[in-house]
Amino acid sequence: MTPSEYESPKGKPSAQDQGTAVDTDALAQQLADIARSLEAEPEPGAMLEQLVRAAVALIPGTDEGSLSVVQGRAEVSSRHATGDLPRQVDDLQTSTGQGPCLDAAFEEQTVRVPDMANEGRWPDFAPKAAQLGAASMLSFQLYVEGDNLGALNLYSRSVDAFTDESEHVGLLFASHAAIAFADAQKVQNLKVALASRDVIGQAKGILMERFKVTGDQAFMMLVTASHNSNRKVHDIAEELAMTGHIGRPR
Repeated sequence: MTPSEYESPKGKPSAQDQGTAVDTDALAQQLADIARSLEAEPEPGAMLEQLVRAAVALIPGTDEGSLSVVQGRAEVSSRHATGDLPRQVDDLQTSTGQGPCLDAAFEEQTVRVPDMANEGRWPDFAPKAAQLGAASMLSFQLYVEGDNLGALNLYSRSVDAFTDESEHVGLLFASHAAIAFADAQKVQNLKVALASRDVIGQAKGILMERFKVTGDQAFMMLVTASHNSNRKVHDIAEELAMTGHIGRPR
């Protein structure tokens, strides 16, 4: 099932208008369908893009969405944004050092912004975000790992777009999204680690052949070059594997 096939509740009366609770059985089925669809997607990037589009389709009031990654508790970057608005707002959060994504990631699990133009929590961020077109926002914390954090950000171009129903559905969605996001991060980290191991192995092979040394001795040569040039072992190995030599320290 693709995100476009999910039954969106946007056109339905809200739970508050109906005076009833959200249809939890139907929602649970939709989330189960999403989980199976994401699990079947082998590529982490494609899986996360599908996840964001599903959030936009399912969570009432949402026009745009993104996964925001905060590195070093300062730099915010948009991943798999559905449009320019999420990327621009995340850039603004980085430049001002404040905003709902940062609060959701660092302090609270959920942050709702009913009217960005009249929001007082982030005086440097809110007026500029409103000018960009983010009239209201809803952010959910997805994971915390040291100084690196992740959040699901939802955007609307309308004031008061997000209701209690939006928050309820979003929290249920975020609980599933957090697992998928963590798994994708692990897969990506594993790919980086394997790529690093491969390039170090190539560099060791070059040194072993060139200087007739053992694998351990070749690795110690890379470590020594790393220490002397104040560069990472991976960078030393990559340059050696690509050019056949190690240049001057950068």
